[in-house]
Amino acid sequence: QVQLVESGGGLVQAGGSLRLSCAASGGTFSGPYVGWFRQAPGKEREFVAAITWNYGNTQYTDSVKGRFTISRDSAKLTCDLQMNSLKPEDTAVYYCAVDNKAPYSWTDYRTYDYWGQGTQVTVSS
Repeated sequence: QVQLVESGGGLVQAGGSLRLSCAASGGTFSGPYVGWFRQAPGKEREFVAAITWNYGNTQYTDSVKGRFTISRDSAKLTCDLQMNSLKPEDTAVYYCAVDNKAPYSWTDYRTYDYWGQGTQVTVSS
């Protein structure tokens, strides 16, 4: 029943950083997974990172490992995505999502049940 709102997107040069935030409204994060996905123009929706709300376990797609960090704040009911060393290929609309109903998956967007409106990230070269 949660509503999700993303913020923090913008325009940065390659090598720069952004921090995206996902806030729950009208409810709480329930998990088991809170994830970030992205979709670039003309491309499929892509898994970026996910975290288990209760335990804080994380998983990342290979292309962002070592550059992106997902975290959650149980008190503030937020899930953040810290993005460092950004590349032009990171340009996309980034979405926050919650998977709290079976079936469950770290990476499959089809299993996620609630979605935010998205925030644009543009990385210039």
